Amino acid sequence: MMVFFHARLVLLSVPKTGTTALMTALRPYADMVISDPPELKHSPVYRYNRWVRPMFDKVCGTELEVVATMREPVDWLGSWYRFRRRPHLDGQPTSTQGMSFDAFVDDYCRGKRPPHANVGSQAKFLEAQPNGCHVSHLFAYENQKALHAFLQDRIGVSYQTKPENVSPQADVTLHEDMLEKLKRKHPEEFALYARIRA
Repeated sequence: MMVFFHARLVLLSVPKTGTTALMTALRPYADMVISDPPELKHSPVYRYNRWVRPMFDKVCGTELEVVATMREPVDWLGSWYRFRRRPHLDGQPTSTQGMSFDAFVDDYCRGKRPPHANVGSQAKFLEAQPNGCHVSHLFAYENQKALHAFLQDRIGVSYQTKPENVSPQADVTLHEDMLEKLKRKHPEEFALYARIRA
């Protein structure tokens, strides 16, 4: 999570949407950077609303606009699947080594997910709060040009990003029946993504 006070922006770090690279590029211009631990770096809207927003509201009398990125749901799960195939996770409950992408997505669709498929939800991460706190500017991960143009304009700086935290390559072909199951079990993910791509 990064705060740019003079631009009145907070940039949330939705996991697996390229925010580590953004954090590296924009760190020198941010007024607050939370890069560790991961639970705080990747604070969803509800955690930002509960802990960070009140600080700026009560102390500064300022409401920040919330910026975030969302990735196409199947591609997002594919990134998690590949990320958890890294060799140092071999033998760990969170490893996806030795399983197909279909099996991973099937596990993600369970009511109680096993550790390797317990990766959260973009829709839940971005969910608006009862007090009105919400994502003001939501960009599709696949449209990096729009995100960068917005940030450069609002923050007033030019920057370049470099790939970071890149996941290993793997086959992430999802069979049609499993895609239908994912859409049936998690329609909110696809509905939210469709709205920002419209």
